[in-house]
Amino acid sequence: MKFTDGQWLLQPGATAHYAAQAYAIEVHEDRLVVLATTRPIKHRGDTLQGPTLTVTLSSPMPGVIRVRAEHFTASQPPRLGVPMPGEGRPPVLIEDGEACATLTSGGLSVEVRKGDNWGLVFREGDRVLTRSDWRGLGYVQWPGKGNFMHDQLTLAVGEYVYGLGERFTPWVKNGQVVENSNRDGGTACEQAYKSVPFYLTSRGYGVLVNEAGPVSFEVASEKTTRVQFSREGESLDYLVIQGPTPKQVVQRLTALTGRAALPPAWTFGLWLTTSFTTQYDEATATHFIDEMKRRNLPLAVFHFDCFWMREFQWCDFEWDRRAFPDPEGMLQRLHARGLKISLWINPYIAQKSPLFAEGAAQGYFLKRPNGLVWQTDLWQPGMAIVDFTNPAATAWYQGHLRRLLAMGVDCFKTDFGERIPDQDVVYHDGSDPVEMHNLYALRYNEAVYQLLAEVRGPDEAVVFARSTYASGQRYPVHWGGDCWSNFESMAESLRGGLSLTSCGFAFWSHDIGGFEGNPPPAVYKRWLQFGMLSSHSRLHGSSFYRVPWLVDEESCDVLQAFTHLKHRLMPYLYAQAIAATQSGVPVMRSMVMEYPHDPACATLDRQYHLGDALLVAPVFTESGEVDFYLPEGTWTHLLSGQTQAGGRWYHEHHDFLSLPLYVAPNTVLPWGSETERPDYDYARGVTLRVFALADGATASFAVASPQGHIAARGTVSRQGQRYTATVAEGALQDWCLEVDGQRSPVQANAASLTWNP
Repeated sequence: MKFTDGQWLLQPGATAHYAAQAYAIEVHEDRLVVLATTRPIKHRGDTLQGPTLTVTLSSPMPGVIRVRAEHFTASQPPRLGVPMPGEGRPPVLIEDGEACATLTSGGLSVEVRKGDNWGLVFREGDRVLTRSDWRGLGYVQWPGKGNFMHDQLTLAVGEYVYGLGERFTPWVKNGQVVENSNRDGGTACEQAYKSVPFYLTSRGYGVLVNEAGPVSFEVASEKTTRVQFSREGESLDYLVIQGPTPKQVVQRLTALTGRAALPPAWTFGLWLTTSFTTQYDEATATHFIDEMKRRNLPLAVFHFDCFWMREFQWCDFEWDRRAFPDPEGMLQRLHARGLKISLWINPYIAQKSPLFAEGAAQGYFLKRPNGLVWQTDLWQPGMAIVDFTNPAATAWYQGHLRRLLAMGVDCFKTDFGERIPDQDVVYHDGSDPVEMHNLYALRYNEAVYQLLAEVRGPDEAVVFARSTYASGQRYPVHWGGDCWSNFESMAESLRGGLSLTSCGFAFWSHDIGGFEGNPPPAVYKRWLQFGMLSSHSRLHGSSFYRVPWLVDEESCDVLQAFTHLKHRLMPYLYAQAIAATQSGVPVMRSMVMEYPHDPACATLDRQYHLGDALLVAPVFTESGEVDFYLPEGTWTHLLSGQTQAGGRWYHEHHDFLSLPLYVAPNTVLPWGSETERPDYDYARGVTLRVFALADGATASFAVASPQGHIAARGTVSRQGQRYTATVAEGALQDWCLEVDGQRSPVQANAASLTWNP
């Protein structure tokens, strides 16, 4: 939101009051409280009018500094913020000098200048990260629009901004206006299903605006050298998070807001859905599953989308018996084939649903100020919205899901949750609807996830969610929403995923082939590659089925090859997933997160890292041509074994069974023995594949267990042509080494191996 008209003027009607002087500073044991006047105080008469701003500096954890700025402190109810389960009161160092006062937490400090020259300076050691300078912190009165608080933090020359949730706009956010409000707008616009008021910069710090309500970001747009964030009301709360690397920023962010739970290993396999508005029944589902089996296309999860329920009745949580006459028997039959079952749900109850009258009578829905149910025709006619601030409503909603779990359902696709009214609506607990608009999706997913953890156990809980808010990474998995079936939408989906994972979301997926439309064969096959090289992989569409044989026969070959590849990678991928839940560093991550000191990686948004070792550059052209960049070192193409020197760009052509998929230098890649399923004994029959290990170097490896822990850790070292592998923790069975395509003898239970290939 812009308050100025260029450098010198304000918007017509707006009056701005900027922090001008740190008039008084109170020193407490754990905080500094600053009285900031909005004009220099030269004599007593200057103290007779305001406004003044109260700025409190504190720390919720080491390496994080919190800034809370307030105008009126008691004229509005306490605001909701970002859930921060890791918040504490760490020891801080406070120094009150003649020219400034400083609060230090861990390696991060904030300095408040005393006197007329207002400013906050954030440092990591002696290095200035960012500042709130002249006319940065302000209170704006704008008749007809409201009162607003804003701050502006400086950007250095060449500093790039990333994140702000799942944003499908350009990956580098400089120059953009970002509204932090969840919307159901699809991937082809500036709106977002998953708003997160957090940005990460290439300078090695992050900023989390601790607000639940709508925050407006001007990213080097209103002021080209600053990021401004503003919020209507009398206060503004934000945190500056120390790095110095992007990974360390995200580690601290997720230590504060919560880290992702570990999805079960089976969720990393292929998901196939009925699609949305297609015609389907039990026979359709069975045919798809039979044909996948016949064609040797391994399937882990089958998902039934909206029309598993009767039309006009979403949600009533009852199978449409016209299409599914024996759901209990059907689920038993599908489980007998080794499949997991997912069902579509949303948090709305249609007027025609048999549950509507009960929910209305019991007060389970959002209400209007007159006490009557808030209803809309947008989506399901006459629908109401479940009020998750009401514990009884939450238990009622969970009770219907509990019944489905008892029937044999394994997980739920938690769709929708974005179009939540923020005006003319009342919550059970009195929450401000403006504050709850974004938090609603978080409450919804939390309710479903916690039920799954209770019934299935925490090791088996997973949702497939479209909407969420900051800290929502605690309830995985999330997917990118409604995209089109073209290369442009495939690319924007990747941008959205990288933006979201930069905000601490460890796992992410997207609709393979696109959701809207019918993908041309080239788009479908390239999206198959991208999808199977994402943390989670789902074939889903709107009005067309997404089974490969309806595209062309080669699509079946591509799907088989890349599903088998992902299964082979599971000893590595699941270890990376475990690490993500422990550190907060996402499985799918941007190039700048992996190589922050390589300037060429700062703007790359058409390639990414899949864990520590794999670089993936999806192909976005019908011709198969692709440009990509390899950082320094010797890189090995995983599919062909060809090596390439890094530190340069490449232009290549790939057929549909290949893409730029490179293994980083000095890598030991655990390679599984199974191609037909994602969950198997990864430590049995594993091959430790060694890639470009330098002479005299040692590289580590970790092999996961499908039960969610590390089965074995160890190292491989090289001296000349001699390679020595050592299992330091855990155990491997029937394992071997592979160097340059040559394999060592198989070791039954040995803890070490020395081999000269």
